[in-house]
Amino acid sequence: MTNRRNNPAVLASLAARITSRDRYVLRMVWEHRVLTAPQITELAFESDGTARKRLLRLHDMGVVERFQPNRPVGSGSAPFHYVLGETGAAILAAEDGVEFAAFGYRRASVLSIAYSQRLAHTLGVNGFFTSLVHTSRHAHASSLAAWWHERSCAKLWGRHVRPDAYARWIQDSDTLDFFLEYDTGTETLDKVARKLNGYADLARATGITTPVLFWLQGPRREANLRARLTTHPAAHDLPIATACRSALIHPEDEAPAGRVWFPLGTGAPRVRLAALATEWPHLHRTTPAPTQTS
Repeated sequence: MTNRRNNPAVLASLAARITSRDRYVLRMVWEHRVLTAPQITELAFESDGTARKRLLRLHDMGVVERFQPNRPVGSGSAPFHYVLGETGAAILAAEDGVEFAAFGYRRASVLSIAYSQRLAHTLGVNGFFTSLVHTSRHAHASSLAAWWHERSCAKLWGRHVRPDAYARWIQDSDTLDFFLEYDTGTETLDKVARKLNGYADLARATGITTPVLFWLQGPRREANLRARLTTHPAAHDLPIATACRSALIHPEDEAPAGRVWFPLGTGAPRVRLAALATEWPHLHRTTPAPTQTS
């Protein structure tokens, strides 16, 4: 039975009110499961105020739903977190030319992210993505040419590794392909370091060596992980770099595209994300990347 929120009459009434930017926002919210209002601003808007007004309108239309997690007393209010609404799913299904039932939308499953123990991790990875998109929108000659999220990576490389993302970042004349490991501090350092075994296995199996980048929450965690990685046998065969937001040393830099990346075992200072490509000039690209992020 057709729900009143996604019947043809409702969709027809929205046709003139949903812009191409709205459709892009809906697609990104669906692909990444949940995005905060500031992250959506980075993706598609020039100001927080404009984003808030439009997101409120989209919420009123039923194309997105939102929730606001509790924060400890004294730490302020959390931003609204947005997930795809049923009407939004119907719009995307129609855009993809599939029946609503085949689109894969389940409201209860979509909303369950609000209670997931992985919410902070998911938002962290998504924030890494939206920051790069924001930089590509405003920095000269920069582009996020590919972004494969965790699910896509698992399908391709799950036998060996399950990175949080695979990306191709281009800035000026430098191109860097990399795997992202986004660390929230919940795993032991030894467990994090053991992930190098899978990346080394993947490099041997494919004949392609792709840099592994670790994003950490603070300088102490980064220093301790670097000590573990330096002594790991697989570290000698892999290009590795670490970073944390507090490593920003130039006010004009944009994390994570900025000069926050500290290559392992090269003696180099912190460099921009794209400049890591010059640290490892012998590397080859991985398989051809899609032209759109997802």
